[in-house]
Amino acid sequence: MKLADLDEQYKRFPQIKREEMRKFVDWIHAQPHFSPHFSEGEALHFFHACKYSMEMAKQVLETNLTARTHLDDFFVNLDIESNQLKRAMKTVSIVPLPGATPEGYRVIVGKLEDLSASNFNYADVMKLYCMVFDYWMYEDGIQPGHVIVIDLKGCSLGHVARIGLLQMKKFLFYLQEAAAIRLIGFHFINIVPFMDKIMALMNPFMKKELTSILYLHNDINEFFKFVPREMMPKDYGGQLEETKVARELYYNKLMDDRKQMLEFETRHQVNEKLRPGKPKNASDLFGIAGNFKKLDID
Repeated sequence: MKLADLDEQYKRFPQIKREEMRKFVDWIHAQPHFSPHFSEGEALHFFHACKYSMEMAKQVLETNLTARTHLDDFFVNLDIESNQLKRAMKTVSIVPLPGATPEGYRVIVGKLEDLSASNFNYADVMKLYCMVFDYWMYEDGIQPGHVIVIDLKGCSLGHVARIGLLQMKKFLFYLQEAAAIRLIGFHFINIVPFMDKIMALMNPFMKKELTSILYLHNDINEFFKFVPREMMPKDYGGQLEETKVARELYYNKLMDDRKQMLEFETRHQVNEKLRPGKPKNASDLFGIAGNFKKLDID
């Protein structure tokens, strides 16, 4: 994994003062329960996501690392050669797209490849999704915003039945409270007749900031108003190679950098034995008060 060039990122976002970032990094390295190997490049994502608020960035980073430690469904055992992740790679395509929207937003698309519900494991698929997203984000550097696209083509009620309510709660908690991105849009395309059942799983755990950027598209041409057609793979009428071909790029990167991803896992966890005060566990996460960061851009 090659982190994006720091100097180039500071040049693109001159509103971020490096001396402020150094203060943030010094604070991170002073926390006994954080990894001493957490880098300036990684810290930059949190500072940017929190709109350059030092206090908010500290809170979101704390939540992020605590979540990655205790939400083991998604963030523990990031071994791309495990049987669970090998199956997930056969089940779904997760494709970060090259280029950007006219506004400069970066786009990632997820879709089913194996339509058999019996091979679909929500936790494993979301673990793979987070691994691809992390790899992409740290290679790509900070960006004006990100757009998540979920293609429901081929999704059945059998798939929905395999999504646990607690797993959905955990993932949406992470996305809203701990992810180090500026999420601009969350789009579902090729929506299914039972979309109400999917939304019933999601709605109890979504804040207004997320619902305000959630879009359900019956008409793909409506979606292209947000993400231009030419940005999309050929299977959507775009100019890029097909999704199932493009996905191999990132899956191969994860396999080639297996060791680095395992190190990434360790670097993004906390040591509860060294935490000042009372150690935390998974149940403590959902009791954290406050809205740490906004998903939208002012």
